[in-house]
Amino acid sequence: MTAARSLRQIMATTDVHSALGAGGPLLGHLHQARTDSLLVDCGDFFEGTGYYRLGRGALERDILLALYDVVAPGNHGWPHYFEPGLHQRTVCANVIEDSSGNVLFRRLRIVDIAGRRTAVTAVIGQQAFKSIPVGQRSGHRVTDPVQALRELMLAHHHEVDSWVLLSHSGFEQDLQLAEACPFLDVVFAGHCHSEHTGPERVGGTLVLKGQELAVGYAIAERSPEGWVGRTARFPETWESVLPTELDSVREQIASIDAQLAEPLGRLASPHRNKPLDRRVLLRELADQLRSGLGCEAVVLNETAVRTTLLGEVLTTGDLLAIEPFDNSLVEAQVTLAFRNDPAALLAHLTERAGPLITSPDQLPAGLTSVLTTDYLADTCLGSRAHPVGLSLGSAIRSILTNGDDQ
Repeated sequence: MTAARSLRQIMATTDVHSALGAGGPLLGHLHQARTDSLLVDCGDFFEGTGYYRLGRGALERDILLALYDVVAPGNHGWPHYFEPGLHQRTVCANVIEDSSGNVLFRRLRIVDIAGRRTAVTAVIGQQAFKSIPVGQRSGHRVTDPVQALRELMLAHHHEVDSWVLLSHSGFEQDLQLAEACPFLDVVFAGHCHSEHTGPERVGGTLVLKGQELAVGYAIAERSPEGWVGRTARFPETWESVLPTELDSVREQIASIDAQLAEPLGRLASPHRNKPLDRRVLLRELADQLRSGLGCEAVVLNETAVRTTLLGEVLTTGDLLAIEPFDNSLVEAQVTLAFRNDPAALLAHLTERAGPLITSPDQLPAGLTSVLTTDYLADTCLGSRAHPVGLSLGSAIRSILTNGDDQ
């Protein structure tokens, strides 16, 4: 893809999470930039909006294959990175097949950037890897990123002039990674969804991150003084003639936009014409599920739900923006180690999945099962979970509309 282009810089996105749309600036800006930029993504391009839920990843895959040169795998959409076309664009140095020890992806790409042979590699952080649902990462194992990068450098140091890392670990972790691997020239960070974007220097290493959800990007280029970088937002208005290979993308977006506009019911008055308070929503949901289904306890991960601005009517797009991950509700068994130590159980779940909403507030000792999402169960509680015949989205819809369907 890069043979016919003279590349002077690297442009990186991260955690796009399917934040796509016909009126968004992402596609046009990337198409223009790829004339002289190596386009890379630091993971989690998939999952997070109705575009993914309704398109099942085909739209995101087509964009990555049409516009991007190198991508790092993220914990969201993990299976997509093994699809034949996308697998060829994906690099990662520290994930292996458990049985053989073979790497699952190509470990690096070597590309000419402004006359310098530049190695582009990637890693996924151990926390990010462990947040992949167990069934999706079965037979896969993550290794220490520092050790993997050092081994890679020793094997290829004579072939390259510069080292660039795409990391799906989190900005703070990447600062530590840069300190441990001073041979790295640039680290593009991802995964953390923080306001901290850099650029920040760790010795001779530049660490920076584009804003998530297709809001912004990061750029690094070689100057006489070394690598320099900056971050920027995608322009809110961008007019560009897209190539014919993106015709199918435009058609997919238009089709999904029509589905997202479908009304589902009039919103209950407490939720109309305001941003959704996801903590309030999940608290109400947890309490209703516990009382309605007679559960010992309900544990919901706050990150399963997103906030959005609501109007008078709940649309399919609104609901999929609020609950983009298609979670089912399941009854998960609590392991013996945690049954008499609910505080340790909550600490374990919080470490793996982020902030939690529980009902009751203090989980009882002797707890044998919890009602939760299949994501939280698969990631943190193992596979002993039984569906209760209810999706998280349908439960949320019922609360927001008080059961009113149009």
